[in-house]
Amino acid sequence: MKKIMLLGSGELGKEFVIAAQRHGQYVVAVDSYAKAPAMQVAHEFEVINMLDGAALDAIVAKHKPDLIVPEIEAIRTERFYDYEAQGIQVVPSAKAANFTMNRKAIRDLAAKDLGVRTAKYQYATSLEEMHQAVAFTGMPCVVKPLMSSSGKGQSVIKTEADIEKAWNYALEGSRGDLMEVIVESFVNFDYEITLLTVTQKSGETLFCAPIGHRQERGDYQESWQPAPMLDKHLQEAQEMAEKVTRALGGSGIWGVEFFIAPEGAYFSELSPRPHDTGMVTLAGTQNLNEFELHLRAVLGLPIPKIDLLKAGASAVVLSETESNESPQFTGLEEALNTPQSDVRIFGKPTTRKYRRMAVALCYDEVVCDIKALVEKTKVVAGKISVK
Repeated sequence: MKKIMLLGSGELGKEFVIAAQRHGQYVVAVDSYAKAPAMQVAHEFEVINMLDGAALDAIVAKHKPDLIVPEIEAIRTERFYDYEAQGIQVVPSAKAANFTMNRKAIRDLAAKDLGVRTAKYQYATSLEEMHQAVAFTGMPCVVKPLMSSSGKGQSVIKTEADIEKAWNYALEGSRGDLMEVIVESFVNFDYEITLLTVTQKSGETLFCAPIGHRQERGDYQESWQPAPMLDKHLQEAQEMAEKVTRALGGSGIWGVEFFIAPEGAYFSELSPRPHDTGMVTLAGTQNLNEFELHLRAVLGLPIPKIDLLKAGASAVVLSETESNESPQFTGLEEALNTPQSDVRIFGKPTTRKYRRMAVALCYDEVVCDIKALVEKTKVVAGKISVK
């Protein structure tokens, strides 16, 4: 049995803890607030500000974990190098966690060091630099904080009047104390995919079937698997994903995001952990869902093959109001009366507008009408209300 310290205890962390419990592991869940979803299923929990290096050092010294598994970006990741030197396994590695928590490091690695195709981009640390970056990339362009999650702080600039608003919005959505943004030229893409990529301690790099998704306010609303795409574009995306994950090193699952344009795949972003769009795998689309894959990979357990068993879709259930009271859900009975459907409620203790509170899941045969399956899943999600 290994002692795992999970840094970040949201809904993705909760599913990872469940996978870990099923393999007899001991988990300490950490987050900035009490009663976070993963804390509800872990053996122990800690509430700290993970951007406080001293606080992070203190709980690592207290619990002496065998593994540290980051689930969010807002962590003082430079401390990971010291933990690794102490003999603690950082997932997927200290370098990978440190690089991927910051869009600047990962984008420069992909575009400059590895020569992977990306959108034209420039950084800005002030409003004046933001104007210069927009002039460099041209309009329309996309602005993102260098450190954020779930699309927070992202916006599209279409006119000069949008620049200052985008700068302020990016800083509001930034996690941590980093006052820097990335400005990207707009890629004229046909669709986006997440390519879940699994690196193993011993064994080849494996890929899940591509996952398509739709975003709103920078956050995913629906995802589906498999995403229909040309074999040549999928192969190109797989080659890019393997190149970037190999350069970062370590074992685990990676959510590698791509824009797919007529000319091919553009590398967008990478997360060294289960991806929110990958919650579609909870619909039983694969022989192992993304959380089970991550757990096996970080423990060094073999994953001989990833099989696509079904087509699936997920649709989020959002809160429309803000409240510190425990949320109540209505419409579950009606939602679950839909054949080949399921619902996962995350157990978040409070609500705010647009906060993701649950996910609806539907599945069908591998060869099916994906668009109809997504619409069906949206209908299921729409039957559930958060009060």
